[in-house]
Amino acid sequence: MTVEILDSPGEVAETLAVRLLDQLVALQRTRAEVHLGLTGGTIATTMYQRLGALAPVRDIDWSQVHLWWGDERWVSPDSPDRNDLGARAGLGQIWDLVTLHQMPADEGGDLDAAASAYAAELGDTVLDVCLLGLGPDGHVASLFPGHRSEQQTGRVIAVRDSPKPPPERISLTLEVINNADEVWFVATGSEKAEAAARAVSGDDELPSGRARGRSRTCWWLDRDAAAQLPTGD
Repeated sequence: MTVEILDSPGEVAETLAVRLLDQLVALQRTRAEVHLGLTGGTIATTMYQRLGALAPVRDIDWSQVHLWWGDERWVSPDSPDRNDLGARAGLGQIWDLVTLHQMPADEGGDLDAAASAYAAELGDTVLDVCLLGLGPDGHVASLFPGHRSEQQTGRVIAVRDSPKPPPERISLTLEVINNADEVWFVATGSEKAEAAARAVSGDDELPSGRARGRSRTCWWLDRDAAAQLPTGD
């Protein structure tokens, strides 16, 4: 595990964008296709904006990059609650070059059927890098501590009665997250400090404390989010 502490949310977004581009370049030297799991949230959206701005100067074959989502809100396609809207706005021209695997939106269909359809699309795909945000309660994707979402089995699940609105969602499970080659957490702000400290220490009461990449787990934090980490981390 590595923990990188940066001075501000802006520096977190900039550094993460640069490192992610570096990782994509490195991965494409060893494999034909790269599979990246995306997360939602304010800091992730800012990072996508930097990624979109920096991408033209990097030698990446975007047509061989697959974008997956860690979770999505079961709302209409144009709802501002959708995670993919922030990614699309930030990534700009990259959006039209990559292979997209967006989670279904609520267009009058069935939530369970939508989760099953995404599970079928995902199949046995292994994510090369899975980006994860962090909730103040320690949730990741739409897996919430003490909620039945974190106990459900399978690779993609329908989530109901989410403690955080909107109440209905689709989420990858820890089975998929923990099978990713690398898991990269990103968190900023003092409201994330307690959850970050517990998750970094491996607190198994939190879904974030049990999320780990097979090869590497990286944390990207600003100083406020890192405030409660033990000295030396």
